[in-house]
Amino acid sequence: MKENQAMQKLPPYLFARIEKKIEEAREQGVDVISLGIGDPDRPTPPHIIERMEQAIKDPANHQYPSSVGMLRFREAVASWFLDRFGVELDPKSEIVSLLGSKEGIAHISFCFVDPGDVSLVPDPGYPVYNIGAILAGAEPYQMPLTAENRFLPALEDIPQEKAKRAKLMFLNYPNNPTGAVADAEFFKKVVEFARYYDILVCHDHAYSEIAFDGFKPISFLEVEGARSVGIEFHSLSKTFNMTGWRIGWACGNRDAVEVLTRFKSNVDSGVFQAVQEAGIAALEGPQDCVEAMRNLYQRRRDVVIEGLNDMGWRLEPPKGSIYVWAPVPKGYTSASFAELVLEKAGVIITPGTGYGDYGEGYFRIALTVEEDRLREALQRMHDALGKVEF
Repeated sequence: MKENQAMQKLPPYLFARIEKKIEEAREQGVDVISLGIGDPDRPTPPHIIERMEQAIKDPANHQYPSSVGMLRFREAVASWFLDRFGVELDPKSEIVSLLGSKEGIAHISFCFVDPGDVSLVPDPGYPVYNIGAILAGAEPYQMPLTAENRFLPALEDIPQEKAKRAKLMFLNYPNNPTGAVADAEFFKKVVEFARYYDILVCHDHAYSEIAFDGFKPISFLEVEGARSVGIEFHSLSKTFNMTGWRIGWACGNRDAVEVLTRFKSNVDSGVFQAVQEAGIAALEGPQDCVEAMRNLYQRRRDVVIEGLNDMGWRLEPPKGSIYVWAPVPKGYTSASFAELVLEKAGVIITPGTGYGDYGEGYFRIALTVEEDRLREALQRMHDALGKVEF
């Protein structure tokens, strides 16, 4: 029994490795504080759960759902999208439901690349962009995200030979892992680039509602011409604390939506309809829970920034996402620093190399633990490290 070449190229999934490290440390009696995985720690809002409780009792929801998703769910998405971004979407042709945005992001590569094609992926970036390309037989080309360029890819630095072979470009703002954000001017450049090279832009907008200090992220689809070259992935996971529910959507270019829908109709049977009902409740219901979540993460962000800066970092607070991205101190690699923090402080941080080669020299902290545990983690790090140098 031999796995195929694509699987041989595939590394173990980053967060599976982190979970293993947590398990090993706890077996040794360590009170581990994990700042590694971005899984919201707060429960799903009650009104969403109540809709699920009602819907799960309806026998009509016990049958196969459609791969594209219930029309009522897609209409709720369209209404929410119009209200939030001012972009009008046709729920019948420009939206497809997903088993969480991760599923759609992984599968879009199977829809548009052939062996030998190129996928342009951000580095550092969410590992699934790269993984989907590898599994589909494409050649991933890493677009470096550097602090000097505000963690935006320098489109002019992409070799023309790679750009001509590229079929997909993945973007993600607010960004995981860096917390960077993008503006309309950058997205306009992306549209021009994609038009010139005939590339489908795949914008992962999972953190669209998690932004701070009054900043409001825009949708890629707000930019003129974006719908002709782009598809955007959204998730209810982070916005409504629904990571385990597995529901999201892709929207935008109708041809891309149709191809993704056709692919999904052959490989899955859609989102459980009771979960879609819960999604409708989330999108159409009160949004004060989202504002409360934003405020919660902003307080946690401030705790982490203050704690790290007290140790010698000079970090600016990120404007979005649920992460803090920081350089490792002098004399350490990403991996060696993460190991030191675990060994000396019992705290899990994610080494930047888990997000690509250009993540070397950085680590990520997830803001998904209570403030008191965050403070304890930072105090442990302070006690173990003292003042750090760069």
